Amino acid sequence: MSSPSKRRDTDLMKLMMSDFKVELINDEMHHFFVHFHGPRDSHYQGGVWKVRVELPDAYPYKSPSICFVNKMYHPNVDVTSGAVCLDVIKQTWSPMFDLVNIFEVFLPQLLLYPNPSDPLNREAGALMMSDTTAYEQRVKEYCQEYAKPQDVGIVSEEEKSSDGEPSEDDYDTAEDEVVGPVDP
Repeated sequence: MSSPSKRRDTDLMKLMMSDFKVELINDEMHHFFVHFHGPRDSHYQGGVWKVRVELPDAYPYKSPSICFVNKMYHPNVDVTSGAVCLDVIKQTWSPMFDLVNIFEVFLPQLLLYPNPSDPLNREAGALMMSDTTAYEQRVKEYCQEYAKPQDVGIVSEEEKSSDGEPSEDDYDTAEDEVVGPVDP
């Protein structure tokens, strides 16, 4: 059986090699941020959240702590602290799960299938059960207000090319244009 620290390092490297951007905090392998994109075909699509992850010393035998840094409107996410109420992380965690499972399966499932009957955000839970259209509108408003790519430090293509450095588009790339004398 491998040690918890070796498993932690392996799981973190696996997450870093996936499609998720990972930012270590103070170069520590047990405390980091992950950029999480809202799942396709959900009201959260287009939103990007910075998720804080803390791995306990006993990881993977003890579940990680997960919370959203930028605000999210969801019945099972505390709007103030960003804490996540997800049974698979809080109560039924198993060493069979890893960090990639959290970001590829568990969090997308949470966003796609909220549980308004057991909310951390009572307002969101009540609104979802009483007026789904108003709930969906509030989710979209929060995404537009708090979950823009620049809110988590992602630079758009336009911002990259407006940094004073010439971009590829600034150069004329016509191959048939010749400048200067041509050697025979």
